[in-house]
Amino acid sequence: MSLSEVEALARRVHATQTDKAGQPYTVHLAAVAEGVAARGGTDDQIAAAWLHDSVEDGVLTADWVEGAPLPRSVKDMVFAMTKRAGEAPEAYAARLLAVPSAVLVKEADIAHNADPRRLAVLDAPTRDRLTAKYARMRKLLGIG
Repeated sequence: MSLSEVEALARRVHATQTDKAGQPYTVHLAAVAEGVAARGGTDDQIAAAWLHDSVEDGVLTADWVEGAPLPRSVKDMVFAMTKRAGEAPEAYAARLLAVPSAVLVKEADIAHNADPRRLAVLDAPTRDRLTAKYARMRKLLGIG
């Protein structure tokens, strides 16, 4: 799949989703992809950015991703980024660190999720919980 095909797929499968602030979820995906590009990421990392939540959100299955005409590196990054139910942050971070190219994608994901403008529209307890969560993950990944 070309990068434009990956973007179109992500936009299609996430089309009905919204984020915690009620914005179209594809805004987040685009921001993460742009963040990866701005950080010097490769086309494979940008593709992974577009797909990073697809399995976790249930819009694509792991089997679909595995069988998709995508480079192995994109699949590995998507699987590394996919949180598992009940998974400890340390285990999640270890999986990301085992796929070094995924760390840049996660860095862009956290940067957008932790954007003060996005957090400002959330209630204080949610904002505080997410701010602490993102700070902890940055520390575990060694990105800030």
